[in-house]
Amino acid sequence: MKKYQQLFKLIEQEILNDKYPIGDYLPSEHELSKQYQVSRDTVRKALNLLQKAGLIEKIRGQGSKVVQQEQIDFPVSKLTSYRELVQQLGIVSTTNVIRFEKLTIDKKLSKVTGFPEHCLVWRIIRQRVVDNVASVLDIDYLVKDLAPALTREIAEQSIYDYLEHQVGLDIAYAKKEITIDHATDQDKILLNIGSDQHVVSVKSQVYLANGQQFQYTESRHKLEKFRFVDFARRHKEKS
Repeated sequence: MKKYQQLFKLIEQEILNDKYPIGDYLPSEHELSKQYQVSRDTVRKALNLLQKAGLIEKIRGQGSKVVQQEQIDFPVSKLTSYRELVQQLGIVSTTNVIRFEKLTIDKKLSKVTGFPEHCLVWRIIRQRVVDNVASVLDIDYLVKDLAPALTREIAEQSIYDYLEHQVGLDIAYAKKEITIDHATDQDKILLNIGSDQHVVSVKSQVYLANGQQFQYTESRHKLEKFRFVDFARRHKEKS
């Protein structure tokens, strides 16, 4: 790990431990350089990482202000579209469609997605920007025959709204798998990942009420932006 990454981790922990409380300013670059015995360049790079992580805000003429690191509760067990989640939580978010294309499922993709080989699907890659921070990368595969008129414009808004209210599909349930994955080059570019080398990956196979799989999606989340929550009820055995 490079010096500026070590310094980033050190100051990050000090912020989380309230050595530098929310609303306060960090010492100046010169003071930080003397305090941690590193160069000014190392300090600047560490501060850039802290800003990307949402821990500080650089204010011209004042310095680096410690800010609240907001986390969004992501309901794991619910089958909720991203647009519905945004509306429920009152989040300010925009969607950028990075890729929109048709492709045929090959042997490798069949193992990943659960779709049979030779199935024709839409592949859509979308970047979700929350509070001006690129926070989620959604990679979707949808059976083309079930969404023949899908467009890039629809993908920018809500695919589920189109499928349920225009196509008339009865979306019923999903099988989900949540893992911590190594960040890919695509993650690093589209999620502006700093020193973090991992993302939270939520992989879902989504089914209609008749049992047909119509979607495979992988949502890749920045670690610091989302808190994954669930509600569990204990099942009591009858005596």
